[in-house]
Amino acid sequence: MKHPVLGNRTWFIVWWLVWLILAAGQSFLFNVVYGNFIWMSIADSVISLLIFSGMALSLWYPFNYFNTGEKSPFHLLSNLLFTGLITIAFWILLTNLILSAVYSDNNYYVNYSVATFPYRIASGVFLYILVILTYYLNISLVNLSEKNAREARLESIVKETELKMLRSQINPHFLFNSLNSISYLTISNPEKARDMVVKLSEFMRYALSRKDEQPVSMRSELENLRLYLEIEKVRFGDKLITEEIIQDECLDFMIPVMLLQPIYENAVKHGVYESTETVKITTTARISAGYIEIVISNNYSETPSSKKGTGTGLSNVRRRMELFYGNRADLKTKAESGIFSVMLYMPAD
Repeated sequence: MKHPVLGNRTWFIVWWLVWLILAAGQSFLFNVVYGNFIWMSIADSVISLLIFSGMALSLWYPFNYFNTGEKSPFHLLSNLLFTGLITIAFWILLTNLILSAVYSDNNYYVNYSVATFPYRIASGVFLYILVILTYYLNISLVNLSEKNAREARLESIVKETELKMLRSQINPHFLFNSLNSISYLTISNPEKARDMVVKLSEFMRYALSRKDEQPVSMRSELENLRLYLEIEKVRFGDKLITEEIIQDECLDFMIPVMLLQPIYENAVKHGVYESTETVKITTTARISAGYIEIVISNNYSETPSSKKGTGTGLSNVRRRMELFYGNRADLKTKAESGIFSVMLYMPAD
């Protein structure tokens, strides 16, 4: 781990400013202890605190070493106490040597040094504890930051994995139904079977070319959905008709790839397949109040024999929207007067 002060210019400046403030505090304390103000206390505080601040910078290396690996609390505490004793003793000795040389002809210095000696020890202990706590705080903040980064990366991986799993549930289901239809058409209508195979290959080429979860434009998604509906029209003929009412502003809007396909598949399954009448699937899209609203609706048979779905397709769509947009997106359904509508709301920004 790099040095928290030497590796950051801003912290390096703040570090020295803090020590100058501490020097002013120590000078005031020693003046109170000595009983009167003398300039010697200012020089003493500045020199002694500059020495301690330099030593404090070097304390990072043994401190960081003591905190690496699995060490017992007793071992760690004993190391810190021993380092503290050496540091404070060396600081007092070096400060006295320098000040003695500076004030060798000054009789006041001996009295001043003796009077302030106990407080100098207490000051050294306080400063050492302050430095150690500062380094502990730095390590804690760095560890917390790294932990949050790891959790964010893990959450991103889990999210991406879930998105791919949800998306993977779409293609096999649709492919299974399409192949069954092709199998039937090869006997009843070989020409339609051939047409369906061609369109299915184009549809699968689009689906498989989007291997990641990067969003695509709604224009591209609608083109693929039209291809899907053409495949189903080969199967159902004039029984299935479609309509689109799309604002031009919506065409460049980015949405998760193949997000809408399960909704169309449900419309075909529960609308066209179970109805004896013509079923119309209508798609509308508009931007309103900062949201894009996509509505897919279809008429359906309200006979008692109508089967209810499991809701897997809509749950899939809702979960993918939640993973992409969080709580800013919503999906609602409405069944009224023989019309089933799925309404999607996604932020347009």
